[in-house]
Formats: sequence, structure tokens, C-alpha cells
Amino acid sequence: MSSVTPTRSRLSSFILVLGVLLIATNLRGPVTGVGPVLDQIIAYFHLSPSQAGMLTTLPLLAFALASPVAANLAKKQGLEISLFIALLLIGIGLSSRLINSIYVLYIGTAVIGVGIAIGNVLLPSLIKRDFPHKVALMTSAYVLAMGIFAGSYSALIIPLAAYQDIGWAVALSCYGLMTLLSIVVWLPQLKQHSKPTKDILPSTSNSKIWHHALAWQITLCLGLNSFFTYIIIAWLPNILMDGGYSAEQAGVLHGTFQLATATPGLILIPLLAKLKDQRILAISLAMIGSVCFLGLLYLPSLALIWSIFVGFSSGAIFILGLSYISYRTNHSQQAASLSGMAQCVGYSLAAIGPMLTGMLHAYFENWTTTLWLCATTCLLSGVFGYLGGRDIKLDENV
Repeated sequence: MSSVTPTRSRLSSFILVLGVLLIATNLRGPVTGVGPVLDQIIAYFHLSPSQAGMLTTLPLLAFALASPVAANLAKKQGLEISLFIALLLIGIGLSSRLINSIYVLYIGTAVIGVGIAIGNVLLPSLIKRDFPHKVALMTSAYVLAMGIFAGSYSALIIPLAAYQDIGWAVALSCYGLMTLLSIVVWLPQLKQHSKPTKDILPSTSNSKIWHHALAWQITLCLGLNSFFTYIIIAWLPNILMDGGYSAEQAGVLHGTFQLATATPGLILIPLLAKLKDQRILAISLAMIGSVCFLGLLYLPSLALIWSIFVGFSSGAIFILGLSYISYRTNHSQQAASLSGMAQCVGYSLAAIGPMLTGMLHAYFENWTTTLWLCATTCLLSGVFGYLGGRDIKLDENV
């Protein structure tokens, strides 16, 4: 608590930490909870695979488009009010799922994506400002909170939808109760109107960074990781059900995958501080993930093991890529520019994945191509992670 702004009391510091963790719980579950009930949505609205993939793609497009808007919003309204707006948007999007319309479902999903984009951009900035000496601890805590709640939601949504036949729409909108709690706990922060400093917000204004090979290596490590991760978030339950698992079992394994993505922070963050060179770690993690994707294809009976290690690999490469943004830059403005570049490219690649794999499944009528694509992009992510893991920095003048 000592790292929080000194003017805060112990109680207000505790409420701030609780508020940060509650916001984090809203930054994944509202999107990933769709996966386990996607088959029900497809059947209800008679969707094609590419139309179904759009439900996961829309939030990612919103991430790419809304991320620059988030920085401008924070500069005008302050971090606290901007994060409150993010929660309101997520809550509105979740509530809209109660309306029986495919168009409203798409619009509501996009609104959720905008809210999550604002939260994704601004929550790390708030942590950098208010917890400058505990950034790693707070970051791993909020990533863990995201994974625990998103994973639990995925595991519970099928039995929740089946409970007294309330259906997938009510089950999806139920996450709004968590959003409502988050809004209530965040209300005391609205007394603050603090504007973020330039050095803690992602920025794409530094065009020089786009011409640097190291910047592209780090960006593609993160971007390709996002590409295969969001494919699995969207389609893992369907892949498992086609492999012989029930909807409930697929939902639990989908939740297990998400929990596994959150756990590497507990191991990697202390380890990374001791490693100057992360090349071997990056390629090893990618090879594990790649093998496990093929395990899902050729040994589906061991899906629990494959889901855990795919999730761990995905989360670990993500944390490794994020750490490169700090380790390979010389100052905070350079880090902010590299972060902006990585987010722009990463979300764009991630948005392609679910729709593309939906189309591939419709064409080939199996998941073989999808899982080989994931295995290949996971390995490529590790190759770029290997290149980005060298003990070098961007040029000072970039």
C-alpha cells in the first residue's frame, strides 16, 4: 500500500486496489464468455461460421479503433472518469444481450469492446502512476483477476444457461452484476480528475519506431500471440465438442485454458528480473504451445493437459512480449510509442483470427487447418520472441 499516492488513507488505498482488481475482472469475461455458448447462438440465429466468428472479432476491431480514443479521453476527462465510462459501456453492452436481436447482439458486443479497449489502455497507466514501485505486483494481480473471473465464467456459463432454462442470453448478461459491483466500488475515485502524463499512455505518434527491426520483432511476437490466443478463445469449445466432449466439459476446459493464461505472471515476473537475455525462454514456450495445439488435434482425449499448457504458453509469451517493451527501450516515451505500435498491430491481427478460422472450418469441415495454423503462428511468435529477447535496446534517437 505504501506505493500509493501518499495523500491517500489506508482505507482509500484499499478501495483503490479493490477497484483496480474489479475493473480487471471486466476486461476479458464479457468477451470470452461467448465461446462456450457460441453453438447455441449459431443455432438460435442461424448464423454462418464467419458470422459467428464476428462476435469475437467485433471486440478486437473495437480494441484497435478505440485504443487511440482512450488516450484522448483520459487527457480530457482524467483516468478515473475515463475508467468509469469504460465500465458503463461494458455494462450497457452486457445488458443489451437481453434484447432478442442479432443486430443488437453485434452492436452490444462492439460497445463492450470499446469499453474493454478503454480499460485495457488506461488501467496499466493508472497502475504506473499510483503504484510506481509495485507495477509488476499490481500487473500480475490484475492479470490473474482477469483470468480467474473469465475462466470461472466460461466454466459456469453452460450450467447457468441450463438452470431453469434461463438460456444463453440471460447467462451472458449475468456478468453485468460484476460490472455493477465494479461501478459501485469505483465511485469514490470520481472525486479525482487527474490527467495522465504523456509518458504513461501508449502512443503511435512516434513514426520512427515503425522503421526499426527490433520494434517489429517485439510487435509481431505480441501480435501473433494475440492471433492464436483469440482463435482459441473463440473456437476452443467447438473444437472440443467436435472431438467428443459435451458442452459442459468444453466450457470447463475453456475456463481452464483462460485460468492457465493468467498463471505465468506468478512465475515469470520474478524470473524475468534476473534474466538479461530471454531468447531461450521465448522459443521454449512457443515450442510447448505449438506441440500442445497438435495434441488437441491428434490426442483429444488429453485435452485437459493440452488446454492447460496452451494457456500457460499463451499467457507466458504475452507477459514476455510486454516485458520487452520495458527492457528494450531507453525511456518512458519510447516505451509508450512501442506499446502503441504493438497494440495497433496486435489487435488487428487478433481481429482476423476468429473470422478466418470460422471460414476455414466451413470450407474444410474440420478443425485440422485451424489447429495447424495455431501451431505455426505460436512457433512464429516464439521466433520473433527469440529475436526480441536479445540483450539490446532501440536506438536512443528512435
